[in-house]
Amino acid sequence: MGPPRKAELKRRIRVPAPPPPSRRIPVRRRAFWAGVAVGLAVSAAFLTIQFTRGPSSPSANAPWGASREHLRERLSKLGLPALPVEGKALHTHQHLDVYLNGRHVAVPADVGIAPDRRFFSPLHTHDRTGIVHVEAPVPGAYTLGQFFGVWGVPLSARCIGTYCAGDGRTLRAFVDGRRVGGDPARIPLRRHAEIVLAFGTEGELPTKIPSSYSYPDGY
Repeated sequence: MGPPRKAELKRRIRVPAPPPPSRRIPVRRRAFWAGVAVGLAVSAAFLTIQFTRGPSSPSANAPWGASREHLRERLSKLGLPALPVEGKALHTHQHLDVYLNGRHVAVPADVGIAPDRRFFSPLHTHDRTGIVHVEAPVPGAYTLGQFFGVWGVPLSARCIGTYCAGDGRTLRAFVDGRRVGGDPARIPLRRHAEIVLAFGTEGELPTKIPSSYSYPDGY
């Protein structure tokens, strides 16, 4: 047999081209980027919740704290002054009882008072008795809605905080033992008024709606 022809020799020594590099990401790298994606999603969800709730909102479920961290900002939005000392031109006391689903919820102490006590809202509390103090530098009219705004708890005709009417539950308001219709946020804060907010079913109302309160001497 003679020597192989040139074309045949070329075919014999041709080396197959290497396959193109795989575009698949190694398993470990895929796991790493999947973890990063999950982390970003969780962070985004957390920030969404925080911005939705807002800096002034108390915890969703009662009992609520005094929510004093962003008090100055809330006062500014309400058009109320941040007083270096309690006002003396108008000084009244009224009492607030709150019932949620048949349970009495205490109004916290120090609502409307800065954490360092360097300023005060004209509307504030000093203890957990439910006595609301109006101590303003000028005479004027104030409402229950303004006090709840200072507190940082939403109040409307249907809702108190995150508790809203539905499924047989409603928000009822009483002043001096008498039912008050409409938006309870409009209830005026007047001297020695007994204000009751009761959220829940008919059967969860207090057996007897408070109509008065025994104030300490000097109030």
